[in-house]
Amino acid sequence: MEARRSVPVAVSPGAAIDVRPLRTQDDFIRCVELQHDVWGATFTERVSVGILKVVQRIGGIAAGAFEEDGRLGGFVFGLTGVEGGRLVHWSDMLAVREHLRDHGIGRRLKEFQRDTLREIGVSRIYWTFDPLVSRNAHFNLIRLGAHVVEYVPDMYGAETHSVLHRGVGTDRFIVAWDIDAGPHALAPDGGGRGVTLGTDHPVLNPLGTDGLPAYREVAGRPLAVLIAVPDSIEEVQAQSVEHAARWRSSTRRAFQWALGAGYRVTAFYRDETARCGYYVCEREGSAR
Repeated sequence: MEARRSVPVAVSPGAAIDVRPLRTQDDFIRCVELQHDVWGATFTERVSVGILKVVQRIGGIAAGAFEEDGRLGGFVFGLTGVEGGRLVHWSDMLAVREHLRDHGIGRRLKEFQRDTLREIGVSRIYWTFDPLVSRNAHFNLIRLGAHVVEYVPDMYGAETHSVLHRGVGTDRFIVAWDIDAGPHALAPDGGGRGVTLGTDHPVLNPLGTDGLPAYREVAGRPLAVLIAVPDSIEEVQAQSVEHAARWRSSTRRAFQWALGAGYRVTAFYRDETARCGYYVCEREGSAR
């Protein structure tokens, strides 16, 4: 679960960040408080002090990014288990406070998670993110190199009592990150994979004259299709919950059709001019 907003706090430019496991009672309490700050006081999915304490005893992860003054600026939490006879990890939460965004803190938390899990023999990490959040799509698919394995409508329920989910529910991609490929498992910064944007690739939810998307059927089985998402779903929600719901409805139908028809998500691009992002979905077996 990726954080999208938090309470801003003053920070000194260039402050050092220490990424390490949560160890003390104070660390655990601060982590619960950070969840409160990021997802809101009424958010029902918070991880308790007790769970944060015990998870590390059985191969799980509960680690934080600490500022120089000891404040907790971000954290990552997940559980380790067995799938098909091999160790895998489910990364349940990752959050970074707003004032530390775009400073590579999320990436450092994922690197710490990857390196720690590789030492105990974990080969794959799963997690979820909201396809409507362009920033998270770029981070997960392009910078980390994770790949989409499933689309789940309202994975965490239609209502979590968090303001972040107003009008859009909790539809999620489940993504997998294979980390047994060595230290180069992190993808290079920037750039996409797969086909490039072009007019020959139909958009499954094009924008109308009102600036809102609508799902449409496509003829035949093109080699690739595009699915649009807003550049900032937070701004859309702030302006109109109904408009945010339109984005969710159109993308849900588009992803369900594409993945059900044998396409896979291969890239993500941001179009700053149109203030949209586009997922590229290629047909399985198509030439690359």
